[in-house]
Amino acid sequence: MKTFLKFGLAFVVAAMGFGGAAYAAKKEGEWYRDVTSGELRQHRVNRRTGYASNRSPIRKRVVSIENKYRPGTIIVDTSERRLYYVMKRGRAMKYGIGVGRDGFQWTGTHRISRKAEWPGWTPPKRMIARVKRETGKTLKGFYPGGPNNPLGARALYIGSTIYRIHGTNQPWTIGQAMSSGCIRLANDDVEDLYARVKIGSRVIVRH
Repeated sequence: MKTFLKFGLAFVVAAMGFGGAAYAAKKEGEWYRDVTSGELRQHRVNRRTGYASNRSPIRKRVVSIENKYRPGTIIVDTSERRLYYVMKRGRAMKYGIGVGRDGFQWTGTHRISRKAEWPGWTPPKRMIARVKRETGKTLKGFYPGGPNNPLGARALYIGSTIYRIHGTNQPWTIGQAMSSGCIRLANDDVEDLYARVKIGSRVIVRH
């Protein structure tokens, strides 16, 4: 197994449920539990990067959707723990997601304001203060992008909010409510979504 980015950060992220993971990618064949079926599955390594492919335990699929949404719209249903990317002819790509834990859920309509590959992470000041208060740990002011970064492989920034739709290298958390408000997808799925979404795309977050 590859090393942690930093043990303290890994502990803090796990404890506070931030919308990402501080763990390095797992090795080929290491087991994780499918959150929908309860079955144990094994990681598959991306041969190009050498890191786990991080496939979601909830497979993306094309579904029907109401025609009232314009193609390119992103709909996040936090109670269902699914994200819909609206396509043409009343169809949408449906992804499994992780959402905010109790007390960190939110709703609203915004636009995608920025896109980033392997983004860096600057913890918000209030998060740094909360983590310090709750755990005694001190987060750094900035964490560079890469496979060990909490934001995963891609990030879509939601308006001027502190929230993002981003990746995670903890695919077993998809389908659960354990982030600090961000919407997480497994890295394989967030790369697929990232390629479809344009800056300015409408984002609807509902409960």
